[in-house]
Amino acid sequence: MGVDADLNSWLRLLLAPGLGAGTLDRLELQPEDWPDLPARTAPELKQLGLNTAIVRALHNPAPDRLQACLDWLAIPGHHVLTITDPLYPPLLRRIDDAPLLLFVNGDVEVLVRPQLAIVGSRNVTAGGREHAREFAYTLSRAGFVITSGLALGVDGAAHKAAIEAGGLTVAVGGTGPDQVYPARHRDLAHRIVDNGAVISSFAPGVGPRPSHFPARNRIISGMSLGVLVVEAGEQSGSLITARLAGEQGREVFAIPGSIRNPMARGCHRLIRQGAKLVETPQEVVEELQPLSQELADSLISLIDRPSSAQAESSLCEPPNAQPGDRQVQRLLEAVGFDPTPIDDIIERSQMPTQAVSSMLLMLELEGQVNAHAGGRYSRSR
Repeated sequence: MGVDADLNSWLRLLLAPGLGAGTLDRLELQPEDWPDLPARTAPELKQLGLNTAIVRALHNPAPDRLQACLDWLAIPGHHVLTITDPLYPPLLRRIDDAPLLLFVNGDVEVLVRPQLAIVGSRNVTAGGREHAREFAYTLSRAGFVITSGLALGVDGAAHKAAIEAGGLTVAVGGTGPDQVYPARHRDLAHRIVDNGAVISSFAPGVGPRPSHFPARNRIISGMSLGVLVVEAGEQSGSLITARLAGEQGREVFAIPGSIRNPMARGCHRLIRQGAKLVETPQEVVEELQPLSQELADSLISLIDRPSSAQAESSLCEPPNAQPGDRQVQRLLEAVGFDPTPIDDIIERSQMPTQAVSSMLLMLELEGQVNAHAGGRYSRSR
Protein backbone atom coordinates (compact mmCIF):
# COMPACT_ATOMS: atom_id res chain seq x y z
CA MET A 1 0.00 0.00 0.00
CA GLY A 2 1.46 3.36 -0.95
CA VAL A 3 1.66 6.49 1.18
CA ASP A 4 -1.67 8.01 0.16
CA ALA A 5 -4.79 9.48 1.71
CA ASP A 6 -6.25 6.04 2.42
CA LEU A 7 -3.13 4.93 4.27
CA ASN A 8 -3.02 8.19 6.17
CA SER A 9 -6.59 7.57 7.33
CA TRP A 10 -5.86 4.00 8.47
CA LEU A 11 -2.85 5.25 10.42
CA ARG A 12 -5.02 7.88 12.11
CA LEU A 13 -7.41 5.11 13.15
CA LEU A 14 -4.50 3.10 14.58
CA LEU A 15 -3.05 6.04 16.52
CA ALA A 16 -6.38 7.11 18.03
CA PRO A 17 -6.51 5.95 21.69
CA GLY A 18 -9.03 3.21 22.38
CA LEU A 19 -10.18 2.89 18.78
CA GLY A 20 -9.83 -0.78 17.85
CA ALA A 21 -11.76 -3.10 15.59
CA GLY A 22 -14.16 -3.89 18.44
CA THR A 23 -15.13 -0.24 18.85
CA LEU A 24 -15.42 0.22 15.09
CA ASP A 25 -17.61 -2.87 14.80
CA ARG A 26 -20.10 -1.26 17.14
CA LEU A 27 -20.44 1.73 14.83
CA GLU A 28 -22.39 -0.48 12.40
CA LEU A 29 -20.18 0.57 9.49
CA GLN A 30 -18.55 -1.71 6.95
CA PRO A 31 -14.75 -2.03 7.39
CA GLU A 32 -14.33 -0.50 3.93
CA ASP A 33 -15.95 2.67 5.31
CA TRP A 34 -13.71 2.99 8.37
CA PRO A 35 -11.02 5.09 6.60
CA ASP A 36 -13.69 7.73 5.90
CA LEU A 37 -14.05 8.51 9.62
CA PRO A 38 -11.22 11.11 9.90
CA ALA A 39 -12.93 13.15 7.18
CA ARG A 40 -16.21 13.37 9.12
CA THR A 41 -17.02 16.34 11.30
CA ALA A 42 -16.78 16.23 15.08
CA PRO A 43 -20.57 16.27 15.55
CA GLU A 44 -20.93 13.38 13.08
CA LEU A 45 -18.30 11.34 14.89
CA LYS A 46 -19.82 12.02 18.30
CA GLN A 47 -23.23 11.06 16.95
CA LEU A 48 -21.71 7.69 16.02
CA GLY A 49 -20.70 7.27 19.65
CA LEU A 50 -17.02 8.21 19.58
CA ASN A 51 -15.72 10.14 22.56
CA THR A 52 -13.94 13.50 22.50
CA ALA A 53 -10.43 12.04 22.84
CA ILE A 54 -10.93 9.76 19.83
CA VAL A 55 -12.46 12.55 17.74
CA ARG A 56 -9.55 14.86 18.58
CA ALA A 57 -6.99 12.17 17.71
CA LEU A 58 -8.67 11.40 14.38
CA HIS A 59 -8.61 15.06 13.36
CA ASN A 60 -5.26 15.98 14.89
CA PRO A 61 -2.99 12.92 15.21
CA ALA A 62 0.37 13.36 16.93
CA PRO A 63 2.52 14.48 13.99
CA ASP A 64 5.68 12.80 15.26
CA ARG A 65 3.94 9.41 15.64
CA LEU A 66 2.31 9.67 12.21
CA GLN A 67 5.61 10.63 10.62
CA ALA A 68 7.37 7.73 12.37
CA CYS A 69 4.93 5.32 10.68
CA LEU A 70 5.47 6.90 7.27
CA ASP A 71 9.26 6.92 7.68
CA TRP A 72 9.27 3.22 8.58
CA LEU A 73 7.05 2.34 5.62
CA ALA A 74 9.34 4.24 3.24
CA ILE A 75 12.07 1.62 3.80
CA PRO A 76 12.17 -1.15 1.14
CA GLY A 77 10.70 -4.43 2.38
CA HIS A 78 8.45 -2.70 4.92
CA HIS A 79 4.69 -3.02 4.46
CA VAL A 80 1.39 -2.43 6.21
CA LEU A 81 -1.70 -4.60 5.84
CA THR A 82 -5.11 -3.28 6.78
CA ILE A 83 -7.86 -5.58 8.00
CA THR A 84 -9.53 -5.21 4.57
CA ASP A 85 -6.42 -6.20 2.62
CA PRO A 86 -6.69 -9.57 0.80
CA LEU A 87 -3.28 -10.55 2.21
CA TYR A 88 -4.37 -9.95 5.81
CA PRO A 89 -4.17 -13.33 7.64
CA PRO A 90 -7.57 -14.96 6.93
CA LEU A 91 -7.93 -16.70 10.30
CA LEU A 92 -6.87 -13.60 12.24
CA ARG A 93 -9.58 -11.57 10.54
CA ARG A 94 -12.20 -13.90 12.09
CA ILE A 95 -11.33 -13.22 15.74
CA ASP A 96 -13.00 -10.58 17.90
CA ASP A 97 -11.20 -7.23 17.91
CA ALA A 98 -8.63 -8.25 15.28
CA PRO A 99 -5.81 -5.70 14.78
CA LEU A 100 -6.71 -2.88 12.40
CA LEU A 101 -3.24 -2.88 10.88
CA LEU A 102 -0.23 -5.16 10.75
CA PHE A 103 3.22 -3.75 10.10
CA VAL A 104 5.20 -6.35 8.14
CA ASN A 105 8.94 -6.57 7.60
CA GLY A 106 9.51 -9.31 5.03
CA ASP A 107 7.25 -11.36 2.77
CA VAL A 108 3.61 -10.31 3.19
CA GLU A 109 2.35 -13.37 1.30
CA VAL A 110 3.64 -15.72 4.00
CA LEU A 111 0.82 -14.48 6.25
CA VAL A 112 -1.90 -16.14 4.18
CA ARG A 113 -0.23 -19.56 4.28
CA PRO A 114 -1.29 -22.17 6.86
CA GLN A 115 0.47 -21.45 10.14
CA LEU A 116 1.20 -23.46 13.27
CA ALA A 117 2.21 -21.64 16.44
CA ILE A 118 4.95 -23.15 18.61
CA VAL A 119 5.40 -21.48 21.99
CA GLY A 120 6.85 -22.26 25.38
CA SER A 121 9.05 -21.23 28.25
CA ARG A 122 11.87 -18.72 27.99
CA ASN A 123 13.75 -20.81 30.57
CA VAL A 124 13.56 -23.93 28.43
CA THR A 125 15.43 -27.07 29.44
CA ALA A 126 17.84 -28.81 27.09
CA GLY A 127 15.21 -31.48 26.41
CA GLY A 128 12.52 -28.89 25.75
CA ARG A 129 14.77 -27.04 23.31
CA GLU A 130 15.36 -30.29 21.44
CA HIS A 131 11.61 -30.97 21.30
CA ALA A 132 10.99 -27.46 19.95
CA ARG A 133 13.63 -28.00 17.27
CA GLU A 134 12.35 -31.45 16.29
CA PHE A 135 8.69 -30.43 16.02
CA ALA A 136 9.39 -27.11 14.27
CA TYR A 137 11.77 -28.71 11.77
CA THR A 138 9.45 -31.59 10.89
CA LEU A 139 6.27 -29.50 10.76
CA SER A 140 8.01 -26.88 8.65
CA ARG A 141 9.01 -29.58 6.18
CA ALA A 142 5.37 -30.71 6.23
CA GLY A 143 4.35 -27.33 4.80
CA PHE A 144 3.36 -25.33 7.86
CA VAL A 145 4.63 -21.81 8.47
CA ILE A 146 6.04 -21.83 12.01
CA THR A 147 4.77 -18.85 14.00
CA SER A 148 6.06 -17.71 17.38
CA GLY A 149 6.91 -14.64 19.44
CA LEU A 150 10.70 -14.16 18.98
CA ALA A 151 11.24 -14.69 22.71
CA LEU A 152 14.18 -16.52 24.25
CA GLY A 153 13.88 -20.27 24.79
CA VAL A 154 11.24 -22.22 22.88
CA ASP A 155 10.27 -19.36 20.53
CA GLY A 156 13.80 -18.80 19.30
CA ALA A 157 14.47 -22.53 18.91
CA ALA A 158 11.31 -22.94 16.81
CA HIS A 159 12.15 -20.01 14.52
CA LYS A 160 15.70 -21.28 13.97
CA ALA A 161 14.59 -24.86 13.24
CA ALA A 162 12.07 -23.69 10.63
CA ILE A 163 14.81 -21.74 8.86
CA GLU A 164 17.19 -24.71 9.03
CA ALA A 165 14.45 -26.87 7.48
CA GLY A 166 14.29 -24.54 4.48
CA GLY A 167 10.81 -23.47 5.54
CA LEU A 168 9.09 -20.24 6.47
CA THR A 169 8.58 -18.64 9.86
CA VAL A 170 6.72 -15.62 11.25
CA ALA A 171 7.68 -13.70 14.39
CA VAL A 172 5.05 -11.55 16.11
CA GLY A 173 6.53 -8.71 18.11
CA GLY A 174 5.33 -7.01 21.28
CA THR A 175 6.93 -3.70 20.26
CA GLY A 176 6.74 -1.42 17.27
CA PRO A 177 8.23 -2.87 14.07
CA ASP A 178 11.32 -0.67 14.38
CA GLN A 179 12.48 -2.47 17.52
CA VAL A 180 13.56 -6.03 18.33
CA TYR A 181 12.80 -7.47 21.74
CA PRO A 182 14.78 -9.10 23.22
CA ALA A 183 17.73 -7.25 21.70
CA ARG A 184 19.88 -10.38 21.64
CA HIS A 185 17.55 -11.78 18.96
CA ARG A 186 18.35 -8.97 16.53
CA ASP A 187 20.35 -11.27 14.24
CA LEU A 188 17.61 -13.91 14.40
CA ALA A 189 15.02 -11.28 13.45
CA HIS A 190 17.05 -10.46 10.33
CA ARG A 191 17.15 -14.15 9.40
CA ILE A 192 13.38 -14.42 9.89
CA VAL A 193 12.81 -11.45 7.57
CA ASP A 194 14.79 -13.32 4.91
CA ASN A 195 12.78 -16.51 5.50
CA GLY A 196 9.30 -15.18 6.27
CA ALA A 197 8.30 -12.04 8.15
CA VAL A 198 8.47 -10.13 11.41
CA ILE A 199 5.16 -8.43 12.14
CA SER A 200 3.65 -6.13 14.75
CA SER A 201 0.28 -4.53 15.47
CA PHE A 202 2.03 -1.67 17.30
CA ALA A 203 3.13 1.53 15.62
CA PRO A 204 6.83 2.38 15.14
CA GLY A 205 8.33 3.95 18.24
CA VAL A 206 6.34 1.82 20.69
CA GLY A 207 8.58 0.01 23.15
CA PRO A 208 8.05 -3.23 25.12
CA ARG A 209 5.39 -3.06 27.84
CA PRO A 210 3.90 -5.93 29.87
CA SER A 211 0.42 -5.23 28.50
CA HIS A 212 1.62 -5.67 24.92
CA PHE A 213 2.47 -9.34 25.18
CA PRO A 214 -1.05 -10.71 25.75
CA ALA A 215 -2.07 -8.72 22.65
CA ARG A 216 0.86 -10.25 20.77
CA ASN A 217 -0.20 -13.71 21.94
CA ARG A 218 -3.73 -13.14 20.58
CA ILE A 219 -2.23 -12.53 17.16
CA ILE A 220 0.02 -15.61 17.35
CA SER A 221 -2.92 -17.89 18.15
CA GLY A 222 -5.36 -16.01 15.93
CA MET A 223 -3.27 -16.45 12.78
CA SER A 224 -2.64 -20.14 13.37
CA LEU A 225 -4.55 -23.37 12.79
CA GLY A 226 -3.28 -24.60 16.14
CA VAL A 227 -0.89 -23.88 19.01
CA LEU A 228 1.74 -26.33 20.26
CA VAL A 229 3.05 -25.70 23.78
CA VAL A 230 6.44 -27.36 24.22
CA GLU A 231 7.34 -26.46 27.81
CA ALA A 232 5.62 -24.08 30.20
CA GLY A 233 5.82 -23.31 33.90
CA GLU A 234 2.68 -22.77 35.92
CA GLN A 235 2.86 -18.97 35.38
CA SER A 236 4.10 -19.05 31.79
CA GLY A 237 2.77 -16.57 29.25
CA SER A 238 2.46 -19.52 26.88
CA LEU A 239 -0.57 -20.63 28.88
CA ILE A 240 -2.21 -17.33 27.94
CA THR A 241 -1.57 -18.09 24.28
CA ALA A 242 -3.06 -21.56 24.74
CA ARG A 243 -6.15 -20.16 26.50
CA LEU A 244 -6.65 -17.59 23.75
CA ALA A 245 -6.28 -20.31 21.13
CA GLY A 246 -9.04 -22.32 22.79
CA GLU A 247 -11.31 -19.27 22.92
CA GLN A 248 -10.63 -18.65 19.23
CA GLY A 249 -11.57 -22.21 18.30
CA ARG A 250 -8.01 -23.31 17.52
CA GLU A 251 -6.48 -26.68 18.35
CA VAL A 252 -4.20 -26.74 21.40
CA PHE A 253 -1.42 -29.33 21.66
CA ALA A 254 0.93 -29.97 24.57
CA ILE A 255 4.01 -32.14 24.93
CA PRO A 256 4.12 -34.02 28.26
CA GLY A 257 7.26 -34.09 30.40
CA SER A 258 8.69 -35.46 33.60
CA ILE A 259 6.62 -34.94 36.73
CA ARG A 260 9.84 -33.64 38.32
CA ASN A 261 10.33 -30.96 35.65
CA PRO A 262 8.71 -27.66 36.76
CA MET A 263 8.71 -26.57 33.11
CA ALA A 264 6.31 -29.42 32.31
CA ARG A 265 3.63 -28.45 34.81
CA GLY A 266 1.97 -25.95 32.51
CA CYS A 267 1.71 -28.55 29.73
CA HIS A 268 0.27 -31.10 32.15
CA ARG A 269 -2.34 -28.58 33.26
CA LEU A 270 -3.31 -27.92 29.64
CA ILE A 271 -3.68 -31.65 29.01
CA ARG A 272 -5.94 -32.00 32.06
CA GLN A 273 -8.02 -29.13 30.65
CA GLY A 274 -8.46 -30.82 27.28
CA ALA A 275 -5.37 -30.00 25.21
CA LYS A 276 -4.26 -32.83 22.94
CA LEU A 277 -1.25 -34.74 24.25
CA VAL A 278 1.24 -35.21 21.41
CA GLU A 279 4.48 -37.15 21.32
CA THR A 280 5.35 -36.87 17.61
CA PRO A 281 4.98 -34.18 14.93
CA GLN A 282 2.88 -36.57 12.85
CA GLU A 283 0.17 -36.51 15.53
CA VAL A 284 -0.08 -32.73 15.06
CA VAL A 285 -0.31 -33.12 11.28
CA GLU A 286 -3.12 -35.66 11.58
CA GLU A 287 -5.13 -33.43 13.92
CA LEU A 288 -4.73 -30.34 11.74
CA GLN A 289 -5.68 -31.99 8.46
CA PRO A 290 -9.46 -31.32 8.83
CA LEU A 291 -8.79 -27.68 9.78
CA SER A 292 -6.50 -27.26 6.79
CA GLN A 293 -9.29 -28.64 4.59
CA GLU A 294 -11.76 -26.16 6.11
CA LEU A 295 -9.40 -23.24 5.51
CA ALA A 296 -8.78 -24.31 1.92
CA ASP A 297 -12.51 -24.67 1.27
CA SER A 298 -13.22 -21.23 2.69
CA LEU A 299 -10.58 -19.66 0.47
CA ILE A 300 -11.72 -21.32 -2.75
CA SER A 301 -14.39 -18.63 -2.95
CA LEU A 302 -11.60 -16.10 -3.53
CA ILE A 303 -10.73 -17.72 -6.84
CA ASP A 304 -11.79 -15.68 -9.85
CA ARG A 305 -14.85 -16.84 -11.70
CA PRO A 306 -13.93 -19.04 -14.68
CA SER A 307 -13.59 -17.52 -18.10
CA SER A 308 -16.10 -18.32 -20.81
CA ALA A 309 -13.73 -20.94 -22.23
CA GLN A 310 -13.39 -22.57 -18.81
CA ALA A 311 -17.13 -22.43 -18.31
CA GLU A 312 -17.67 -24.15 -21.66
CA SER A 313 -15.16 -26.90 -20.82
CA SER A 314 -16.87 -27.45 -17.46
CA LEU A 315 -19.98 -28.63 -19.33
CA CYS A 316 -18.08 -31.84 -20.10
CA GLU A 317 -17.51 -32.58 -16.42
CA PRO A 318 -19.66 -35.07 -14.52
CA PRO A 319 -22.88 -33.47 -13.27
CA ASN A 320 -21.93 -34.14 -9.64
CA ALA A 321 -18.51 -32.46 -9.90
CA GLN A 322 -18.07 -29.82 -7.18
CA PRO A 323 -16.36 -26.43 -7.72
CA GLY A 324 -13.67 -27.42 -5.23
CA ASP A 325 -12.91 -30.57 -7.26
CA ARG A 326 -12.29 -28.47 -10.37
CA GLN A 327 -10.02 -26.10 -8.45
CA VAL A 328 -8.00 -28.99 -7.02
CA GLN A 329 -7.49 -30.46 -10.50
CA ARG A 330 -6.53 -27.05 -11.81
CA LEU A 331 -3.97 -26.68 -9.04
CA LEU A 332 -2.50 -30.16 -9.55
CA GLU A 333 -2.01 -29.41 -13.24
CA ALA A 334 -0.13 -26.26 -12.29
CA VAL A 335 2.12 -28.17 -9.88
CA GLY A 336 3.35 -30.92 -12.20
CA PHE A 337 5.70 -33.75 -11.28
CA ASP A 338 8.91 -31.71 -11.03
CA PRO A 339 9.58 -29.54 -7.94
CA THR A 340 7.97 -26.21 -8.76
CA PRO A 341 8.25 -22.90 -6.84
CA ILE A 342 4.98 -21.76 -5.32
CA ASP A 343 5.15 -18.46 -7.20
CA ASP A 344 5.15 -20.40 -10.49
CA ILE A 345 2.20 -22.50 -9.28
CA ILE A 346 0.24 -19.35 -8.46
CA GLU A 347 1.02 -17.86 -11.87
CA ARG A 348 0.12 -21.04 -13.77
CA SER A 349 -3.10 -21.68 -11.86
CA GLN A 350 -4.21 -18.02 -11.80
CA MET A 351 -5.51 -18.57 -8.27
CA PRO A 352 -5.12 -16.22 -5.28
CA THR A 353 -2.13 -16.83 -3.04
CA GLN A 354 -4.39 -17.50 -0.04
CA ALA A 355 -6.20 -20.35 -1.75
CA VAL A 356 -3.07 -21.89 -3.29
CA SER A 357 -1.17 -22.01 -0.01
CA SER A 358 -3.97 -23.67 1.93
CA MET A 359 -4.88 -26.08 -0.87
CA LEU A 360 -1.25 -27.17 -1.27
CA LEU A 361 -1.05 -27.99 2.43
CA MET A 362 -4.36 -29.87 2.22
CA LEU A 363 -3.11 -31.87 -0.78
CA GLU A 364 0.19 -32.57 0.95
CA LEU A 365 -1.57 -33.90 4.03
CA GLU A 366 -3.65 -36.10 1.72
CA GLY A 367 -0.50 -37.41 0.05
CA GLN A 368 -1.23 -35.89 -3.38
CA VAL A 369 1.74 -33.50 -3.42
CA ASN A 370 5.21 -33.44 -1.88
CA ALA A 371 6.89 -30.38 -0.33
CA HIS A 372 10.53 -29.64 -1.10
CA ALA A 373 13.06 -27.18 0.33
CA GLY A 374 12.76 -23.60 -0.85
CA GLY A 375 8.96 -23.58 -1.00
CA ARG A 376 8.68 -25.95 -3.99
CA TYR A 377 6.06 -28.63 -4.59
CA SER A 378 5.60 -31.64 -6.88
CA ARG A 379 2.81 -34.11 -7.54
CA SER A 380 3.23 -37.46 -5.84
CA ARG A 381 0.91 -39.32 -8.21
